[in-house]
Amino acid sequence: MQELIGRRRRAGFVGRVEERAAFRRNLGLAPEDERHRFLFHVHGDAGVGKTRLVRELEQIAREAGALTAYVDEGVAGVPEALAVMVRQFQAQGRRFKELERLLAAHRERRHEAEAALAVGGPEDREGPSTGSLTVARAAQVGLGMVPVAGAFAVALDTDRLAEGADRLRARFRSREDAQLVLSPERVLTPVLLDELTAAADTVPWIVLLLDTYERTGPFLDPWLHDVMTTDRYGALPANVVVVTSGQHPFDTARWGSFADFRTDLPLGPFTEAEARGLLADKGVRDEPVVAEVLRLTGGLPVLVTALAEQHPTDPDDVGDPSATAVERFLKWEPDPARRSVALACALPRRLDLDVFRTVVDCPDEDADALFGWLRGLPFVTERRDRLTYHDLVRDAMLRLRRRHSPRGWTREHERLAQAYGGWREETANGLRPGTEWDHEPWRELLLEETYHRLCARPGTALPEALNTLLPACAADPAAGRRWAVTVAEAGVAAEAPVVRDWGRRLSQALTDGMTEAMDLLLAWPGLDGAGRALAHVVRGRELRNAGDFGRALAEYDLAIARDPERATAYYGRGLCRRALRDLDGALADLDRADELAPDTALFVAARGETHRLAGRFTEALADFGRAVALDPSDPHALAGRGVCRHALEQYDGALGDFDRALGLAPGHLWARVRRARLRGARGEWAAAFADLDEAVRRAPDSPWIASERGDAYRRAGRFADAVTELTRAVALLPDYPSALAGRGAALHELGRDAEALADLDRAIGLDPDFTWARETRDRVRRDLAGTGTD
Repeated sequence: MQELIGRRRRAGFVGRVEERAAFRRNLGLAPEDERHRFLFHVHGDAGVGKTRLVRELEQIAREAGALTAYVDEGVAGVPEALAVMVRQFQAQGRRFKELERLLAAHRERRHEAEAALAVGGPEDREGPSTGSLTVARAAQVGLGMVPVAGAFAVALDTDRLAEGADRLRARFRSREDAQLVLSPERVLTPVLLDELTAAADTVPWIVLLLDTYERTGPFLDPWLHDVMTTDRYGALPANVVVVTSGQHPFDTARWGSFADFRTDLPLGPFTEAEARGLLADKGVRDEPVVAEVLRLTGGLPVLVTALAEQHPTDPDDVGDPSATAVERFLKWEPDPARRSVALACALPRRLDLDVFRTVVDCPDEDADALFGWLRGLPFVTERRDRLTYHDLVRDAMLRLRRRHSPRGWTREHERLAQAYGGWREETANGLRPGTEWDHEPWRELLLEETYHRLCARPGTALPEALNTLLPACAADPAAGRRWAVTVAEAGVAAEAPVVRDWGRRLSQALTDGMTEAMDLLLAWPGLDGAGRALAHVVRGRELRNAGDFGRALAEYDLAIARDPERATAYYGRGLCRRALRDLDGALADLDRADELAPDTALFVAARGETHRLAGRFTEALADFGRAVALDPSDPHALAGRGVCRHALEQYDGALGDFDRALGLAPGHLWARVRRARLRGARGEWAAAFADLDEAVRRAPDSPWIASERGDAYRRAGRFADAVTELTRAVALLPDYPSALAGRGAALHELGRDAEALADLDRAIGLDPDFTWARETRDRVRRDLAGTGTD
């Protein structure tokens, strides 16, 4: 009995009896039962207690033995949402190990993608080439190496696909790597479903709770719809129940056909009986006080709870119609210092003790006690070691502060902006110049600094905020979305409609794609020249990532015309020119980038790779050596230097570079394959095949890896094994000139000359400039002529 009573009283939860009962009944129904529902959607206005109900549903699920995960607005994309789920599952004793590995790889690949563009790739293989339009179509579209949706989406014709094939294959060592950067949900979601299926056999239910859906829905809702209603990513276990919660009803256009499997839980204010029950539970029974609470709160649970927690005993000027619910709450707090603290701490979006000391003017010895008191307030929650106010209470407090003292509002937000700016500068100490945007703590501090500057002076701070959003987008699309949301929130807090609307429009544009967001910014006449240049650089990068090098060049040209001193524009244009085999033009651009931003390892490595592709191995070696000295932890530059040392017959040095690269990044397949080539050249075939076998294990569906291993078998004289492996490569990518030519050479060694000529003819038909294939075909024909065989 005590347990049941405690459960009913848990966290002061009162009301929502029908909603809780419906959810509990659902967990008592088998998934096959037609009455069972797979999706619950809680919706209602701010303050009606959606989050409290969702948390209560989570507790009900836990009591039923369910594995649960709760996600809120703290995430800005599908990968971040999955990372939150993984951490919570682990806390409940269930490791999703493969998904953890892929999430870690996603984070690494996302940051490595730009660096990988600067250095080598598998397209430079000696002998067999990877060219041809047909190969490009298959490699980029059939293998999913060009995204069809999301921030990197772009419409390409087949000629442009062909132009970009080699560069994309160079940058991404496997199909998985490509998709982890370009469309991470394609790789991560099937693994999530596999892990959920394994977990589903050990628990009665798995319950996923997605809160604040009005903020996360733009990117989570299409993904969730695919997961629940299609087999695009695989099968969702039948004992998974999803709870979503937001201010708006479900999108019937998307989910209309799912109505029979969904339950809507619309929430309104507490009924009078529910509100009176909560007040009585807290000892508030005096009728004048109860009546005043009901009048002020309108039954909104968050306000009823907040006032009830103060145990008021006097209605305190019941007839004063100007008092807001927040003012009434503060008047019932007898300690004026605490009242001041509650209002002051509404200004920052989140609080730790450092922020608290900035906004609260009190002796240091009192700060800990006051901070502890604030933590215990019913409208304050703790998320990721930070305190946040409930939006409804915070919004009311912000209105009160702003309207009662506009100058004080400006002054206090400027003080917070200055504090965040100081912390940001401290965080930048020790970071290499130009890498700050890759450092998430630095970005988060700048984000809060920008928020408070917008709140203080929205009109003058907006251009700076939008210009700051551009490098955020360049660093990470999720960071760009956070910036846009922050701009919108500052506009609401400061009652600045222009700021608010810009934030909302940018948030929607970033959900549609990075190119759309750049188009929106470039259409704004207030964007300065430097901002326009960076927008063109970002748009150029998106086009370059998608292999559309011609249009990307045009964007970089516009960027340079706007800002001739922008090093990243020359760097991007240099990579485009290199992809189009204009190596002299690429070197000129990369030289200029190095002049403008000397000692930038990324630029130096890119120039080294360009020298390498031009066959200038001595110059390439010097650049790669400098890049490694600037960033000893970059496996790409180490691998590039290893390839140059191999070409210059510095075998021991090359092996050392490959070993170091793979020690830093065991999944760096280009380094592993090039080490295998080096070991083969040294006659160390056992070690060479150990590397190639590991590469196949890591990328079993890569036609390039299969072709490399097959060609190694051929060079080692294992011609039957070569034919088998090269046949596998051709099965993975039928129009693959390299694999066809290699198989033709191996078939000739086995005396199967008719088949050999067929493969070689096909390879040359796909790539008429394939010199090695032509030479091999001529040799086969000479051998046939020498034996008198036609």
